[in-house]
Amino acid sequence: MADDPLSRSPADDGVSEDQLFDRERHIRYLEMNYQILPSPYEGQEINHLTLAYFIISGLHILHALDRIDREDVINWVLSLQAHPKNEDDLNNGQFYGFHGSKSSQFDSVDNWVSVPNNSHLASTYCALAILKIVDYDFSLIDSSSISKSMKHLQQSDGSFMPIHTGAETDLRFVYCAVVISSLLDNWSGVDKEKAKNYILSCQSYDGGFGLIPGQESHGGATYCAVASLRLMGFIEDDLVSKCTSSCIIDVPLLLEWCLQRQAVDGGFQGRPNKISDTCYAFWVGGVLKILGANKFMNERTLREFLLTCQSKYGGFSKFPRQLPDLYHSYYGFTAFSMLQETGLNSLNIELGISIIHHTLI
Repeated sequence: MADDPLSRSPADDGVSEDQLFDRERHIRYLEMNYQILPSPYEGQEINHLTLAYFIISGLHILHALDRIDREDVINWVLSLQAHPKNEDDLNNGQFYGFHGSKSSQFDSVDNWVSVPNNSHLASTYCALAILKIVDYDFSLIDSSSISKSMKHLQQSDGSFMPIHTGAETDLRFVYCAVVISSLLDNWSGVDKEKAKNYILSCQSYDGGFGLIPGQESHGGATYCAVASLRLMGFIEDDLVSKCTSSCIIDVPLLLEWCLQRQAVDGGFQGRPNKISDTCYAFWVGGVLKILGANKFMNERTLREFLLTCQSKYGGFSKFPRQLPDLYHSYYGFTAFSMLQETGLNSLNIELGISIIHHTLI
């Protein structure tokens, strides 16, 4: 019987551990965080759902989803959904998506007045992504309340706020709304034309996209823009190999901006004159993948850079030879999935998750 490639260690191939992607160690790192979050994350309780997304989606990419309790995960995620009391509530301007944690479900107090906390677009994206990963039946979700109330978050310029009042608007939340609509297969909560025009207004003179119109181009914002346009059907896959003269975005300028983000150390930077950072291997590398231009980046040197950020404890750090964190670990895993690392599930670049389903124990 042939050896199982998922169970092989670097030593089996005569290669030092710092030269190879250490899948088993990464699984142990995520398992540890799944069981109990380390104390540095105490201040991130409000983002508990987002941290769970990094862990559960990370395990899925690593082909290790059997390490979680599917029913426990589903019940916990569903417990965070906000529900309207009646149909009239859907017109009160509040968003009925998912809360980021248990504590955010309690009312806050402002000048002795009880104020309901809001569910959040980013938390809702993470919740639905987790449910998609564990193959939950989406027909059981109250998707109508999510879509109807999300419509109130879209502004007149096409942008989105993440909550119903007092929040910033930028491409991050346009992307969240678009992915939510795609996962639910319900686009009634997004005016696509307005969203498209807002995204186009964010493309800068240098080809990248800023978070808001007129702002400096940024790797994360550029990903949100391009992935959103693709999910809404306004651009095609593999644009680089097709005629781009009629494309709604400036593809040659965008391509040049993205390729210039790969630094001499092989990693990707989020903006000009910044040092390489693990997460931009996904944010910028993902844009190149959507454009069909990943063949133009230097995958060998990118891999070498990422391995300098691989921790001996499992996971990835932001910069080389630092301690790992869940955010950069997750985007390290997504980057290696895009690099077609053996033993990893393939990635849906636009959704930011793997959508390959396996039977869970």
